[in-house]
Order: sequence, then structure tokens, then C-alpha cells
Amino acid sequence: MKRGTLLLLASVTALLVAALLVASDQTPQERYIATYSRIAVSEMQRTGVPASITLAQGMLESRYGLSSMATDGNNHFGIKCHRDWKGKKMYYDDDAPHECFRVYRSAEESFRDHSDFLRYWDRYKPLFELDPTDYKGWAKGLKKAGYATDPAYATKLIKIIEEYGLSRFDTGAAGETVVVPVAPLKLEKQTVRKVDSGEKYTFSVSRPLYQRNGVRFVYAQQGETWESIAAAFNLFPKELLRFNDLEAPAPLARGTVVYLQRKKRYAAPGMEMYVFSEGERLRDVCQRFAVQMKSVVKLNGLPEGYVPAEGDRIMLRKVR
Repeated sequence: MKRGTLLLLASVTALLVAALLVASDQTPQERYIATYSRIAVSEMQRTGVPASITLAQGMLESRYGLSSMATDGNNHFGIKCHRDWKGKKMYYDDDAPHECFRVYRSAEESFRDHSDFLRYWDRYKPLFELDPTDYKGWAKGLKKAGYATDPAYATKLIKIIEEYGLSRFDTGAAGETVVVPVAPLKLEKQTVRKVDSGEKYTFSVSRPLYQRNGVRFVYAQQGETWESIAAAFNLFPKELLRFNDLEAPAPLARGTVVYLQRKKRYAAPGMEMYVFSEGERLRDVCQRFAVQMKSVVKLNGLPEGYVPAEGDRIMLRKVR
């Protein structure tokens, strides 16, 4: 072997040994931050969950990546299976004995699932209205929304963030706020707007028309029926029912959204997913986002007669 090659190998070996020595001097907390801070920042840019919160939750829930749930299943946030989970599973005693938890192919997949879990579940959506650097508001909001049963959960998150300076990951190199997507509730409000009065429609103009996801609708008034609304807008009653995913007339309370044309196959951009709360129905969600129920069923491969359970997740549009 040539002398130059030997010197090069010696240099590389020395660098590797030095790197290992540095790594061995790090605490588990420091190693966790060094390993996963990049993913946390990337997820903040994708979904709006502060990187400091993501890292603090991961450190707390996974014991800095050393818990068996993290080492055996790449689950850094203690997310349970829920009924819609189709991946691998593992079982641990938590709030109840032998509970089911998700197994991920990588830690990055776990971080992504955690971000989606927060962004698309209604109970957490108000948190995205906060300033992205308000980690205290986020920590307290997570506890209030029921993310954990520990009464000191928010205090623990704040302590971790401040002890390890995790708030630095919520800002760019020059100290500016990291650019995040529009908050989900604001996005939903943007998709509900009054139709421009200058536009011409074949429908009645005696009342305001609105749009959601580009689909025209009206709010039902006191005493109206499906038949009376259909007549007012020159539609067949069965046609109006079909637009609203109904086979037969249902009670029509004041303020009910009634679509006057076929809903879209997919939700508006930014509304990729939805997480069900207890007692919600599939049709209610499809009405809320102006998407056809049959399209959602097909997109998610849902069984006939599907009844959502709390925590179930469905896709509302294709993700590229």
C-alpha cells in the first residue's frame, strides 16, 4: 500500500476516533437534540408545530430516545394505535394494561406522525393560532387539550425547553421566526366565504350564497325543508339530497349547511387529513370540508358501514 494512502487512512481513523470521543462525552439529552433537531425544524416548517415543543415532547415521552418504545418501535411520542392503524404494533401497560402502540419504520416517521396528529385533530388546532415561538402557550395548551394525564406535563415541557435552550430551534440563523404554514383553523375559515355578488348564477339571488372548497351552499333558515330549498334553487329534491350525501331527507335545523351543487372529490389544499373526535360521523366531516363521502371512502379504503372511532384518521385529499 502506498505511503500516501496509509497517511489518508490514518487521518480518517483519527477523525472517527475523535468524533466517537466527542459523542461519548455528550449526555443522552445532548445526543437526542443533536440527532433529532433537524427533523424537528423540518416538521415545524411543514406543519407549524414548534421545533422546541416537538423536541421537548420527544425527550420526555421517550426518555431521550432510550425507552423501549423508542428503541424497539421508533415511537418517540407514545402515540397509540387507534383503530385505523394498519402498521406493526407493540403492547405496553400505560393508562390501562396491555395497550397498543404504533411501531414505525424510522424515528423520522414517528416525528411526522406526531406533527400530523397535532395539526389535524380539532382539539389541538387552536394551538396553531399562537405565535410559533410561544412555547409556554403551546405547552399549557397541550395539557389543557388532554395530550397527557400528568398534571405537571406543561411544567415539565417548559423546564426541558429552557434547560436545553430548545427555543433556539424555533428561529432562523438571524433570530427570525421560522416560516410556518397557515394555521388550520384560519385555513378552514378562508375556505368559507361569501360568493362575490358580481357573479351571475342560475340560482335564486334572493338570499346570500356562500362557497366552501369552491362549492356553493346556503345556510338553512328556520322552517325550511329540503324540498323547499330545492324548489327555491330550481333543483330536484333527490338531486339536492345527493349533493349533501343523503338518501332520504334528514332533520334540517336552522344554520345547517346545504350544498347546491356536487361537492369536490378532495378537500382544499392544506386540508389533507382529519382526526375524528368522539361521536363524530363521517358524513359530518365530509359536509364540513365539502368533499364527496364516496370519494373519501374510496381514497381511504373504508369498509361498508364504517363508523369512526376517536383518534381515527382519514385522508381528505391525495398527498404527493
